Amino acid sequence: MIEFLKFGASWVLPPGIFFVLFLFIAYCCKKRKQTRLAIAITFVTFIFYLASTSYVASMLIGRLEDVYDPPKHLPNADVIIVLGGGATGDTPDVTGTGTLCSIPANRLLTAVRLQKKLGIPIIVSGGQIYEDSGREADIARRILKELGVSEDMILLENRSLNTTQNAEYSTNVLKSRKYKQPLLVTSAFHMERAVVNFNKLGVDVIPYPCDYMVNKEKVFHYNRLAPSSQALEFTAIYLQENLRTFVTKYIE
Repeated sequence: MIEFLKFGASWVLPPGIFFVLFLFIAYCCKKRKQTRLAIAITFVTFIFYLASTSYVASMLIGRLEDVYDPPKHLPNADVIIVLGGGATGDTPDVTGTGTLCSIPANRLLTAVRLQKKLGIPIIVSGGQIYEDSGREADIARRILKELGVSEDMILLENRSLNTTQNAEYSTNVLKSRKYKQPLLVTSAFHMERAVVNFNKLGVDVIPYPCDYMVNKEKVFHYNRLAPSSQALEFTAIYLQENLRTFVTKYIE
């Protein structure tokens, strides 16, 4: 009963309520003999509806996340590179101010766990994207030190503003320190594009995807056909990643 109510509620909240409205507009157009317009509105509404269901969105995100799997055994790496993904500058933290957003926080958690097992340095890559956002690498360094990583095991790359610069500036650190086998840690949906950026610079990284957003095994439930803003966001991420990967491969 609770799941049924949730399914029903999804149609009176955005984005579901907009689909209901658009279908009503299509119905009105049909009543006025504007058949082609009604069909067009219905078709576009149906496409956006599918894109906003977790059933479709999870399959799309899963395609990105399945490109690389984590190594089955601990890799023979000499340094870990962890990529940033957003931070706030003035929000309160356990110590100090400024916190990582959920995505880079998950990446950093994986990186520190690997560092404990491998005993190798971490390059933290990420700068201050906006005036009111935090400088990611500096915040991450503070967190790493609190988690017990010694300062001499933390290397900062705090200038990059996007994935292209993540790769470029991190590569500069690799070359200056003569590291040869970097272990790359980033979100699974983001890994393909990140690897492409490093490969373009002649750096062969060992991918270690993390921060998975969907299960590997897809199980169907009718609630997965309910529209949701989160599912629409997942679909947008899928489209953005494919577009940006295409640009990185063939245009930049």
